[in-house]
Amino acid sequence: MDTQVANMLSATGPLIPAMGARPDVRRIGTLLLEMGFVGSDALDEALAAQHLEDERVGETLVRLKHCTDWQVTQALAKQFGLPATETMPADEVDDELVEQLPIGYARSSMVIPIKLDTELRVLYVLAADPNRMPDLDDLGQVYDAEVQVTLMPSSSVGELINTIYSKRAKDVDLEKKDEALDEEDEDILHASAEDAPIIRFVNSLIFNASKEKASDIHIEPGDREIVVRNRVDGVLHEVKRAPKAYLPSVIARVKIMAGLNIAEKRLPQDGRIRRKIAGKEVDMRVATVPTAHGERITIRLLDKSAMALSLEVIGMAPDHLRVVKETIHRPHGIFLVTGPTGSGKTTTLYSCLSEINKPDLNILTVEDPVEYQLEGISQVQVQPKINLTFASGLRSFLRHDPDVIMVGEIRDIETAEIAIQASLTGHLVLSTIHTNDAATGITRLVDMGVQPFLVASSLVALQAQRLLRRVCAHCRGAHVPLAVELEEMGVDPERFFDGVPSLKRPVIDENNEALAVVAPEGRQLPPSGHVWEAKGCDRCGGTGYAGRTGVYEVLTISEEVRRLAIRNADASEIKAAAVEAGMRTLRDDGAHKVLAGMTTMEEVMRVTAEES
Repeated sequence: MDTQVANMLSATGPLIPAMGARPDVRRIGTLLLEMGFVGSDALDEALAAQHLEDERVGETLVRLKHCTDWQVTQALAKQFGLPATETMPADEVDDELVEQLPIGYARSSMVIPIKLDTELRVLYVLAADPNRMPDLDDLGQVYDAEVQVTLMPSSSVGELINTIYSKRAKDVDLEKKDEALDEEDEDILHASAEDAPIIRFVNSLIFNASKEKASDIHIEPGDREIVVRNRVDGVLHEVKRAPKAYLPSVIARVKIMAGLNIAEKRLPQDGRIRRKIAGKEVDMRVATVPTAHGERITIRLLDKSAMALSLEVIGMAPDHLRVVKETIHRPHGIFLVTGPTGSGKTTTLYSCLSEINKPDLNILTVEDPVEYQLEGISQVQVQPKINLTFASGLRSFLRHDPDVIMVGEIRDIETAEIAIQASLTGHLVLSTIHTNDAATGITRLVDMGVQPFLVASSLVALQAQRLLRRVCAHCRGAHVPLAVELEEMGVDPERFFDGVPSLKRPVIDENNEALAVVAPEGRQLPPSGHVWEAKGCDRCGGTGYAGRTGVYEVLTISEEVRRLAIRNADASEIKAAAVEAGMRTLRDDGAHKVLAGMTTMEEVMRVTAEES
C-alpha cells in the first residue's frame, strides 16, 4: 500500500496487521478466543446457534452481542493477513472511481474502491468479507488494476456506501418533470424513467429524510403551496415546497404506499409502509388528517438498524441505570415511563425488555403499534376495530401465565386497573403514561379514577425522560457560562470556575459516593471553566448538533412517597419529597451531560423548560 493511503487509513483506525503479513489458517472462532474478544461459553453458544440461522460464526457472535463487528473484522484480518480499519471518512474516497461502480454491485459485494495508483496500476479497496475473492477479482478487471484489500466492518462499509452514493441522488422537483432519480440511487420503489413525477417526488422525500436521519416527514397543505418539513433531532426544518395543484396526487401516492383508502378524504386514516432504503430496513407509520386547506400527511420513520436496545447506550447515568435494573428484575410491581410523544419512551421499554429477556421468563406485550420485533417475546398489535385494545389484550394475557407484561400505554381507567391487578397478583408490568414528570404519573393514575392506596401499593418506580440534542463534535466551541446560568442549571459556580465541576445533586454510585464528571467514550470534556456551545458546520447541517441522547429522572416509591400518594397529595409535594430523598430531576441530569461535554446549556434549558 502506498504511503498516502496507509497514512490515511492509520489516521482513521489501526491497521491490523500490515499488508503482506502471513495469514493465520486457524478458524475465526479460535482467533476471537485467542485475541480475548469472546469467551469459550459465548463461542460454544454461537456454534450451536449459527446453523439455525444459516450464518457464519462471526455473524452469530455479533447478532448475540458477544462481540462487535469490528472485533470480528480484526480476527478476519489476522486470518487472511490483511490490513483492517474501523472507519473511513467519505471525503477520502475517490468519487471518479465510485462513478464506475453500480451501487447494486457495491452493496451485494460490500466493497468500495477508495484510490487507484495509475502508475503501479494498484486499486485500493475497502471490503467487509475477504471470503468473496471472486468479486474482488472482478473489480480488478473493471479498473484494470491489481486489487489491494483493506478490511472494514460490514456496518461501516454499508454506511460508507450509503453516504457516498447518496451524494449522487438528484433532488426531484415537480416543476421539472423531465428530471428523474437514478434507479440505483434509491431503493424505495425503483422509479423508472416512465414513472410519473409524483412517484419520484414522494420517493425522493422519503429517501432524503432517511439520509438526514429524520424522525418525521410533514407534508402540509397551505393556501397556495405544499410545504414539506422534516424533523431532525427533534427540531423541524423546511426542506421543500411544491405547487398546491399537486397535493391530491401526492396524497394519493402516499396512501397507496401505506395501503389506505384513497377515496376517503373526510376522515383521518393510519397506515404503514415498510421499505428498504439505502440497504436499511425502515418502517414508516403514516397518518392523514383533513385540514382547512386539504389533507395533511405525517410519515414517521423508524430505522430498525439504528435502534439502540440497550440501557447502557441510551444515555442513563450510573445511579439511574442501577435503580432501573433493580426495578425491572423485581418479580412484581409496576414500572412506568413518562414523557411527551417522541421522548423515547418506547425505546426505553424495549431496552428494559432486552435486558431481562431470558428463556426462563414468559414475556408478553400489547403495543400500538409493534415498532420493533424482539426475539423470544410474544408481541400483540392493538386493533380497536375488532375490540383488541390495551385493556382487552392485557386481560387475556393473564390467562397465559406471564412473568412480565409490557403495555404500550395506560390511557384509561380500565387499562390502569387491570395493570394494577396484574402487578398485585405477582406480575411485573412495564408501561408508559403521558405526563411531564415522574411525580405527576402518580397523580395522573388517581385522576383516572384509580384508588390512591392501589396506586401506592402497586407502583415500584417511575421514570420521566426527554431527548436532547448532542453538540456536534466537529464544530463545537468553548464558552464561559455566567454564574447565574450555572446556578439555574444546578451547578456550583465556585467549584466550576475553580476547575472542579460539581453538581448540587451529584451522580451517586452503588457505594453511595459522588462520581466525578467523566466524558463518555468518543466525547471530550470542555476546557476547565468552560462548557461547549453549538456553532454549526456542513456535517451537522448548520445546526451545531448531531444525534440525540436522553435525560432522565427516576422516582422510586419510598415509604414517604407512598404515604403522600395514599393521602392523595399533589404532584409538587411528591416531587419535593423525592428530591429531598436524593432524586435528580431532568434538569439535574441535563446539567451532568453539559459538564460531561455531551450537549449545551441552551439545549438543556430548552428541553427542561417546564421545570423553571
